[in-house]
Amino acid sequence: MKNFSLVLLLAAVVLSFSSVFVVPEGQKAIVMLFSKVQKDSDDQAIVYSPGLQFKVPFFSQVRRIDARIQTLDGTPDRFVTSEKKDLIVDSYVKWRVNDFSAFYLRARGDKQYAEALLKQKVNNGLRTNFGSRTIREIVSGERSELMEEALVQASESAQELGIEVLDVRVKQINLPSEVSSSIYQRMRAERTAVAKEHRSEGQEKAETIRAEIDRRVTVMLADAERNARTVRGEGDAQAAAIYADAYNKDAEFFGFVRSLEAYKKTFKDKQDVMVLSPDSDFFRYMKGAAVQ
Repeated sequence: MKNFSLVLLLAAVVLSFSSVFVVPEGQKAIVMLFSKVQKDSDDQAIVYSPGLQFKVPFFSQVRRIDARIQTLDGTPDRFVTSEKKDLIVDSYVKWRVNDFSAFYLRARGDKQYAEALLKQKVNNGLRTNFGSRTIREIVSGERSELMEEALVQASESAQELGIEVLDVRVKQINLPSEVSSSIYQRMRAERTAVAKEHRSEGQEKAETIRAEIDRRVTVMLADAERNARTVRGEGDAQAAAIYADAYNKDAEFFGFVRSLEAYKKTFKDKQDVMVLSPDSDFFRYMKGAAVQ
């Protein structure tokens, strides 16, 4: 009798544990009964909120699904604009599950699988929007409009997955590396050409200024030389006039002074040797001094 009571107690414990399950905070759950989602009288899937819940023991399976807002932030993708230009677009998507039954059946309740499907749908919408615009329109004025249209398209296509798309945002738009390199090279070539043009203009102006300065210097030197010759000529004329006046006053004394200056300059070096005839006029005043 005791053994039977223990068996009944054990069976009751096992039954109670198999009839109870816990849904953690931030998650919701659906229950599969014989591999089918449990539904209510309105044929809607029964979604269990966080807390302690009950189910049919042994034959039910609980599938817990994250009910929080998720962020899909994958790798950047390449899109083509209406002018057949490639762009590398980095975007992200905010989404959450709003139909747990559809999410489980269509996306297998797997977050990674659901995000892969959602990524394809969002990219399709972005590809359509990028393909209908030019680069200038995308970058300058229609970026917000593009994201709004992508959000609408992604929301419509994601409904079949049981997913609600809350936001689609384009974080960054870049040109492919090979295109960026060619653009940078072209910009560098253009800047180099402009720099060469400025340098050539500067050299031309420098040569013009240098030639003008050289001309002015030549004119100034010529003027200075002419003035110097004029002053020198006037000085020579004045000196000659003075010499002539002195000579006219006392010609003999003037000749004597000139002879002394000549003797001084001639015999300033003791090693100088001069061979002259004794009756030369150079020694006229010396001969006269000897006679006295």
